[in-house]
Parts: sequence; C-alpha cells; structure tokens
Amino acid sequence: MHGLSRLALITLFGIAWSLPAFARVESADINLDYVAKKAEERARKPFRSPRGDLPDILRADKLDYDKYREIRFKHDQALWSADKLPFEVEFFHPGYLYEEPVHINEFSYNYVQPIRFVQDFFDYGKLQIKKQIPANTGYAGFRILYPLNQPDKMDELGSFVGASYFRLLGKGQRYGESARGLALDCGESDRPEEFPIFTDWWLGKPQADDKELRLLAILDSVSCTGAYEFHIRPSETTVVEIEAVLFLREPDKIRAIAPNRKPLTTIGMAPLTSMFWFGKNSERKFDDYRPEVHDSDGLLIKMENGEVLWRPLNNASVMRHQRFAAKDIRGFGLMQRERDFADYQDIFNYYHLVPSVWVDTRGRWGEGDLHLVELSTHYEGLDNVVAFWDPKVKPQPMQPFRFGYALHWTRETDIKFSTNRVIATRIGADSRDPKKREIVIDFSGPKLAGLPEGLFPEAVASCSDNGTITESQVFQVPKLNAWRAIIKMEPKPGNTDPVDIRCTLKKGEEVLTETWTYHWSPP
Repeated sequence: MHGLSRLALITLFGIAWSLPAFARVESADINLDYVAKKAEERARKPFRSPRGDLPDILRADKLDYDKYREIRFKHDQALWSADKLPFEVEFFHPGYLYEEPVHINEFSYNYVQPIRFVQDFFDYGKLQIKKQIPANTGYAGFRILYPLNQPDKMDELGSFVGASYFRLLGKGQRYGESARGLALDCGESDRPEEFPIFTDWWLGKPQADDKELRLLAILDSVSCTGAYEFHIRPSETTVVEIEAVLFLREPDKIRAIAPNRKPLTTIGMAPLTSMFWFGKNSERKFDDYRPEVHDSDGLLIKMENGEVLWRPLNNASVMRHQRFAAKDIRGFGLMQRERDFADYQDIFNYYHLVPSVWVDTRGRWGEGDLHLVELSTHYEGLDNVVAFWDPKVKPQPMQPFRFGYALHWTRETDIKFSTNRVIATRIGADSRDPKKREIVIDFSGPKLAGLPEGLFPEAVASCSDNGTITESQVFQVPKLNAWRAIIKMEPKPGNTDPVDIRCTLKKGEEVLTETWTYHWSPP
C-alpha cells in the first residue's frame, strides 16, 4: 500500500502510525468553527504573504512556462487512490505563476494531520532541481478526481489553484468560467484590486459510499481573513454548498504592511470570473473564423420581488462597471446559453460544453449591489468578466461576518433557472438612419408559446436619459418558436456614456419574459 494513502490512525491505545507524507497527527473535530478560530487569530496580526516561502528556483524568472510543464504529478500517488474511495486528490507543484505555497491537511472524524510536500509525488522530467527544493515547501493547490462520466473511470471533477480561484464540472462538461472565494475592490478605477488567497486546506477523507466531498480552507489577504467550508456533490449539475466567515483586519494591522492602502470600497461575495470575446450582440468585430467565442454570454439575476433580468455580456473598447441595486437578492449567475457546436465552430475549445455557474443565495443578504465588471480584450486568453455581490452594510473590523450560498455548475440539462428567456441579442445600425441603433431581441418560453393565436405580446422598452427609444415592434418567428422584439434607440448628440436599455414582453399587466437589459457603449 502506498504511503500517502495509508492513514495515520489514532488507535484505541492512542498510538499513531508515523508515515513519510504526514506529521503531527492530532485528534480534533474539524469544522467551520475550528477553521474560523484560526482565521480570527490570524486576523489579529498583519498579513504575511506565503510568497516569501517559495524557493528561488521555483520563481517565475527561473521556472518559466515550458519548464513548469515538465513537472507532472504521478497519478498513482493520488491521495486515497489505494483505498479505492470515490474521491481522489492530486496536487499541483508550486512555482511559475503559483508563487504562494499552500499547506494542506487531511482529516477524518477522529484525527487531523498535515500532508507535507513530497518530491517523489512528482516526475520532474529533464529538470535538475529536486535538491534545491526544501522539504517544507507547500503545494500550489490540488485537483479532485471522481467517476463523473463513467463508473469505472476517474475524471477531473475540479481544481483549487491560484489565489482563491476554483473550478468544478458536472457530467459531460468542459472547463470554462471560475469562481473565487472573495473579490476585494474589483473594478475600482482609483485603486488596485486585492486578491485574497486560500493559504491552508483541510481535506475530509470520504467513506466508501460517500457522494459528497467536504473541504475547509483559510482565506487570507492584506485586509481580511476568512474561513470557508465546501460540500461538493457531483452530478449532472454539480452543486457546492459554501459557508463562510470573514474577519476584516483592524486599520493599524493593514497599515503595518500597506501604509497607503485605502479602506475597502467593495467586498465581493460569491465572485464569478469568465471570458467573453465576441458573440451575436457584438458590435466590435474581430478577424476570426469562428462566429462566437465566449465562456459565458450573459448575466442572469433573480430579484427578491421575482423579476428576472438577463444582461448580455459585451466586450467594449474600455472597461465597463455596472451595478444593480437590490435587496435580498435570490440569485445570480454568469450563464452560457448558446449550446450548439455550430454557434462556435471550434474543434479545440468546446465552448458549447462549458458550464454556466449559478449562485443560489442562502438566507437574507440584505441591501447591496450586484456588480458586473467587463474588461476590454482582444483575444480569448483573458478572463475579462467578473460578477459579485457587494453588501451595503460592511462588517466592522474583527466582527465575524457570516454568509452562505450554493454554486450550481450546470448546462441546465437537468435544471432550469429561467424558462421564459431571452435566446438571442443582435445589434446594428438602422439602415434608414445610421445614428440610430437597431436592437433585435428574441424571446422564447412556455408563457409565449401559450398565447392564443393572433394575440401579440407588447414590447415594453425604455432607456436612460442619454438615449431615446424611437420605435418598438414585435414579430412572431415560428421557425425559432420565438417572438422577436425590434427596438430602435438613438443616443443623445455628443453622448459618450453607456446607455442603459430595457425591454420586456407583456400581455396586459402580465409579464411574459425576463427583463432584457443592456449597457450599450458608444463606439
């Protein structure tokens, strides 16, 4: 049996087995309160970056992309693989872009112990660096394996690597957008963004019949610490239940290492990060053979009053930062609605198979703003879209701030988050008046399909004061089983700011569809 998979069990006589991969076995009840206590203790001191623990030989100036790819984890060394458990874990080697070593622990109902860094878990290829890496170096992160698509084959279920980023998959999905533990001052123009990092992990050893994996982590940054608990349930739609406790540091602890740091403007809860280069609605054209390139094509929002908003994503020539004020928001997500290979024509990147990620809020989140940040990009290698919730009332320093939510990684094959939906957006110049923009929105759903023959819905359209809606019409499109709203908008002369536009289909007072909303940007 391999050393990493043999457990250092605490026997009835209090004797622990000593194994090379483990150390300091202790008996403890590992739960969110256990991790939150450690996070609170850390918050009482100034932030210490783990980047200083990385050996020089592993830094990006010495270990470039090609050299880092030489290092591979040995699959037969995966945690829990010898025990034939439903989940396995493989570790990422630190170095290159991953300059903050992460410390990882394993726990069960009666023990906890660190998993120390072991060079023999990795194949270094042609690199001659093993003797220059200290034994106490941490890992960069880890990936989780599970028989997601076939009962006899371990597939990659998710990965937790880099700052507080993580990605998960449901059945038949390919990697696309990411989630994060927290986003601080994201999209603010007067200060740099602060990127918290998961510095310590506790991995719960599963039982042979478990369908769920439990993880806990400490999040740390200059301004705050946090404790996170994850319950991961893989399926057609993989669901992750998350509970978190944050502790903002006292101002003097922040100034001790960042004397010029401004107080936080936004505390981004449940942040999602994705990529949108171009799609049907794009007015900026790129020289590319594919009709669309994106990991997500819209932001879906469910308000407390039941209104559902659909905001198509856009890649403008400058950064756009839009806020949606709300109270007790019910959920939001960066969604991928285009699901046909023909929409992308890409045989290397399966954009039609990437997951949408939906945030299902738990409890009442109070008043605040949902933020959508869109960075300008000229290629698909940059995640340029971020969505997160920012509470109006910020927690006081060292006062625990608790919140919970669930993430759904889905292609909506087994669940629908909105049924009467926008299915396409297209924008171009009005052929009769180039100053006007012609906006074409296709809607589809059971409420529209149930309209009596000959009854047309009404398009209720509006825009902000720096523009004018000059015309709106509705047409039935039988081949799409849809209704098409065509609205024309004229920006005010000299306007350089985005125009906010909305459109909903109604029958009398009854709302039949999502509210389409858009942030049109002047060229």
